[in-house]
Amino acid sequence: MATEARGKKRSKSQYQSTAGGKRQRSGRELEVGMQGMLITCNMNQRKCTAEAYSLLNEYADQLYGPEKFAEDDGQSKSEGEESEDDVETALKKEVNQIYTSTARQLRRFQALESGANNVVFIRTLNIEPDKLVHHILKDLHTTKKKKTRAILRMLPVSGSCKAFMEEIPRYFETFMEPWFKAPKKATFQIVYKARNNSHMSRDNVIKALAGVVISLNPENKVDLNNPEYTIIVEIIKSVCCVSVVQDYILFRKYNLQEVAKSETEESRGTQPEPDRSRCVIEPREGKEAEIKSSGEEQETSVTDGRLANLEGWDRMG
Repeated sequence: MATEARGKKRSKSQYQSTAGGKRQRSGRELEVGMQGMLITCNMNQRKCTAEAYSLLNEYADQLYGPEKFAEDDGQSKSEGEESEDDVETALKKEVNQIYTSTARQLRRFQALESGANNVVFIRTLNIEPDKLVHHILKDLHTTKKKKTRAILRMLPVSGSCKAFMEEIPRYFETFMEPWFKAPKKATFQIVYKARNNSHMSRDNVIKALAGVVISLNPENKVDLNNPEYTIIVEIIKSVCCVSVVQDYILFRKYNLQEVAKSETEESRGTQPEPDRSRCVIEPREGKEAEIKSSGEEQETSVTDGRLANLEGWDRMG
C-alpha cells in the first residue's frame, strides 16, 4: 500500500506541467519585434556575453550618457525602515524587487537566447543598434585596439518579423523606406544567412527584398565593391532579423577581430580560407542566375549590378 501511495503522488499532469514550464521561455529569447545585436562567438557564449555588456555600455555611455535606473527609491526606503521584518517578509521583498525590475525592463541591454549555437542576442532599449555598432567599429578601425577575445562579429538588428514569405515582403516595404524610397537612391548589396531554419527559400527571400528595394526607386543599384548600404538578413528559426548598415566591407563584415588588425598584422597574416558557407548568385547574360553554395548555414550576396530591371530575378528559379 505504501508503494502504491508513493506512485500516486506524481500524476501525469504533474509531469506535463513540468515539461510545459521548460518550454515557456517568454521574454528570455529572441522574438519578433525586438531590436538589438546578434553577436557571434568562438564557442564561449558566457565570455562573449560578458564582453558584449562591457563593450556596449562603454560606447553607449559615449553616445547616450550613463544608464539611468528608474527604480522606485521611495518604496525601497519605506520598506527598509522596517528593521524588524522577519525572514519571510524579507524574502518576499527581494522577490518583488526582482519581478518589478524584470517587468519594467530597466536595463538598456539584456542578453537573450538567440536560438542558435555560438550566437548571442543582446536586446536593446531606447538604443539605435545600427548607430551604436557602427560607432564601435569605427573606433576599433581607427585605434586598432582589440577590446574583445570571444566576440567575432557584431551585427545590428534594427527590425525583425516572422520568417514567412507571407510576412517578409510586407514588412520590408515599410522598413526599407528611410534608405531607398524616392527621391532617395543608393547603391546596395544583400547579405543573407539562415540558421536552424529549413522552410525558407534563399532565392525567394532575396527576390522579395530586391524587388522591394527596386520598387521604392528604380535607380537603386547593386554594388559589391563599394556599396553605400549593406542589407543584412539573418534568419534564426522563425524570426527574420534585418538591418541596413554602412561600411560593411571597410569594417571587415563587422568582424571585431579583423577590423582591429593593424596593417602589419594583415600583411603578416596568411591568406584566409574561402568562405564555403557563402552563396553567391551570379547572373548569366543578364537573364539567368546561377547559385553556388554549400553547407547548411549559407550567406548570400546579390551580385547583379543591373538589378534595376529585375529581368534576371523574375526568371530565377
